[in-house]
Amino acid sequence: MEAVSSGKKDEWLALFAEDAVVEDPVGPSMFDAEGKGHHGKEAIAAFWDLAIANVERFEFAMHDSFAAGSECANVGTISAFLPGGARVDTEGVFVYNVGEDGLIKSMRAFWETERALATLRVET
Repeated sequence: MEAVSSGKKDEWLALFAEDAVVEDPVGPSMFDAEGKGHHGKEAIAAFWDLAIANVERFEFAMHDSFAAGSECANVGTISAFLPGGARVDTEGVFVYNVGEDGLIKSMRAFWETERALATLRVET
């Protein structure tokens, strides 16, 4: 969350294993038409450029977290502040699987595009 909030792409990418997979959101979406996820660091870097880089600011509000084995599911809201004063709040469950080396093997975000877009508003 810190790397994303700070716009530090390289620091964020360093958290992932070379063969990691990011599904954000899980299934077909505007970020992943086939819904197969972004596999490997090059694809994850491209996901950053598409989904994260153009957001002016992120705020994270995690309401709960459940750890089990090598995975953790965070329940919360991610607020994205876009150019022109627009804001979108995305509620979801964000599941991380971490390898023995401490690097993220997979990140799966369960959220609904229509539900998030329904929160779109311009703040003045």
